[in-house]
Amino acid sequence: MACPFFMPVEKLENVAWLHPNRLPLGCGWNGHCTSPGHENAVPSPEELRDFCNLGYAKGCGRLPRERVWDSVRFGARTIPSDGKNLVGGEIQIRYVCERDHRPVEHGTLTFDAPAARWQSTHRDSRVQRLAECFLQSYIEKRKRHEVNPALAS
Repeated sequence: MACPFFMPVEKLENVAWLHPNRLPLGCGWNGHCTSPGHENAVPSPEELRDFCNLGYAKGCGRLPRERVWDSVRFGARTIPSDGKNLVGGEIQIRYVCERDHRPVEHGTLTFDAPAARWQSTHRDSRVQRLAECFLQSYIEKRKRHEVNPALAS
């Protein structure tokens, strides 16, 4: 689950995450805040680690009291175009926007991998950007698994 007010910009490299592949977006990201009154504020490394990349950031001083969501959770599945290629077909990104650990909104965003374009997107640009980051990590992980199936988890 990532913070719904976090706007990821680039992957965080060389950061000692305990389990980076288990992070909600598939790895750590650097970015800025979109919380009302704090737009474009750059979080500290500790805030990125403890709040932005993980969601449920109640300890974050920028988290608005009145909000629809606390976090956004993603999952994906690939519908192979050839019956076996893990990244060569349609990728469905399922999302759940949560408040107080309960679903508030959910749906599916669809990415056409061969055409490299979204067939459906989220109306909120923040959720869409989080989905794009999740998709990037998902595709990279699938490609590694195609090259070396022993890496599958």
